[in-house]
Amino acid sequence: MRYAVLGTGEVGRTLAGRLVELGYEVILGSRAKDNPVAREWAMATEGRSRAGTFAEAAAAGDVVLTAVGGRVALDALRAAGAENLDGKIVVDVSNPLVFEGDQVRLDPVESDSVGERIQRAFPHARVVKTLNTVNCQVMVDPGRVPGEHNLFVCGEDAGAKQQVTELLGEFGWPADRVLDLGGIRSARTVEMLLPLWLTLMRSFGHADFNFEVRRAR
Repeated sequence: MRYAVLGTGEVGRTLAGRLVELGYEVILGSRAKDNPVAREWAMATEGRSRAGTFAEAAAAGDVVLTAVGGRVALDALRAAGAENLDGKIVVDVSNPLVFEGDQVRLDPVESDSVGERIQRAFPHARVVKTLNTVNCQVMVDPGRVPGEHNLFVCGEDAGAKQQVTELLGEFGWPADRVLDLGGIRSARTVEMLLPLWLTLMRSFGHADFNFEVRRAR
């Protein structure tokens, strides 16, 4: 299994690094073929990964992870090429955050989501929204937060969601803590958690926290 991770920021490098640790071949994608951050990251893995453009990464990957900002996620995937996404699982971990001074808002919000926009733009991709409600360190190491806290998945393809849930299990998330919210329309609900998440982070002074859903049995 080969994973393409689109995005060379902290989220992309953290996800890519964990996948390499798990023994997967990883291609870290960026806009420019000679991106110095991507090249340096790939060299540090001692041949266990490589760097390339968005299109080169998506073409080589069996699964594509979108780890860029939500407002540029569609641009990154268009650069990757629809032909390189057809039939593949596209894991969207992005959030549509817009920062204006010390204020934050979402765009889109409520009546749409990044996850839905990706699925509409690439109807033959198997889009799964997940991981966007936790810090990137918690994404790959849920033990940083005590308790039985939860992740969410949503998407139209049940098989894709199951495969992503299995990958999350390799990251350390037990399957019973991954809650399936249904179709990709539910992406707007998890994206709308982000203003609350940011408020909590400012209040706590760190990002090692998560949401836990409790329900009556």
